[in-house]
Amino acid sequence: MKIRDLRARRILDSRGIPTVEVRALLEDGSIGVGSAPSGASTGSHEAHELRDGGDAYQGKDVRKAIEGVNGTLRDGLMGMDADCQMQVDARLAELDGSENKEKLGGNALIATSWAVADAAARSAELPLYRWIGGVQAMELPCPMMNVINGGRHADNNLEIQEFMFVPVGADSFREAMRMGAECYQALKVLLSEAGLSIAVGDEGGFAPNLGRDEEALEWMLRAIEKAGWKAGEDVCLAMDAAASEWIAEDGYCQPKSGRRFQKGELIEYFSALCERFPLVSIEDPLGEEDFEGFREITNALGDEVMIVGDDLFTTNAKRLYHGVALGAANAILIKPNQIGTLTETLDAIQIARKNAYSVIISHRSGETESSAIADLAVGVNAEFIKAGAPARSERLAKYNRLLAIEEELYR
Repeated sequence: MKIRDLRARRILDSRGIPTVEVRALLEDGSIGVGSAPSGASTGSHEAHELRDGGDAYQGKDVRKAIEGVNGTLRDGLMGMDADCQMQVDARLAELDGSENKEKLGGNALIATSWAVADAAARSAELPLYRWIGGVQAMELPCPMMNVINGGRHADNNLEIQEFMFVPVGADSFREAMRMGAECYQALKVLLSEAGLSIAVGDEGGFAPNLGRDEEALEWMLRAIEKAGWKAGEDVCLAMDAAASEWIAEDGYCQPKSGRRFQKGELIEYFSALCERFPLVSIEDPLGEEDFEGFREITNALGDEVMIVGDDLFTTNAKRLYHGVALGAANAILIKPNQIGTLTETLDAIQIARKNAYSVIISHRSGETESSAIADLAVGVNAEFIKAGAPARSERLAKYNRLLAIEEELYR
């Protein structure tokens, strides 16, 4: 299964911004496709996203990344065995040669890495999840559905970036989708009846203006009840604070309200929310360098709630090792484009597994139609997947792929 050719082209992501798609051709004629998503709220330690600058697409074109795939990466990978993903990804990192994929771009590298993996799976006549995880790939993740948006994901007055339904009481993935979709539709009706906005954002969630962030959780509880489910038993709640966006010189300052917190006060704020609402997960409750703060909030809430590191870890094995040593967080968000290759992604997941950290596979706000992360979630038996609300086709592509995988595994 030697690599015969690589070709990249420009496609547009779900926000209309250019990104990279790569096609890998193997000697037996198998073709694999990979693409790179893009985040709006990003950690400073993420793999570098190579953009052109200049006038085209407001400086966000990806011609340089494409040229790198069609030149340096193509020449360097030609003739390599596609079924040796570790070697392919090591070669990708070597060809780039920088600490965070600055030379060729993490967007070029992850699209190429996914394309080679997809081609190898097709050559072996295996689904991608089976190629990734072998016979151990058997578990479907629980969806975490982003249904109310704030922070940098919405032009409203909410500071917390994501509010999610988590159908923990479901006996199957299809039942989880039913629960989440019914609660989402009930929430839409309730917000509309109250005269609040039901326009959807990048990830399919609603973005109403509310009196305070806690009201979003209150509306969600009403929606669960209206849909006929029990909050805290059938469907729980989760949040992504994205508190790296709140960092100020003297602590934390929420950018929309101007409300200020010291680290201890912020931990107390989230602790109070956990007492009032059936929260099972809080993502990035503190800043991306505040490992000590993550340790403190994990000690305070970690027995009952997932404390999730996203910007804290950026799918980076070195940063995760540091967090493990300190006891910072007890779950990791996995975004393959944050680190740049599939192998490095799997390395981070393996470290998380060895240290009893929960694994959440995640999309980005700027997504493509690729459903590869759904296969990744099953391939590594991830406990959860974040793919947005049950709305917008680039989000549902992931959920619908998981429904298909469930039929394959359990029919």
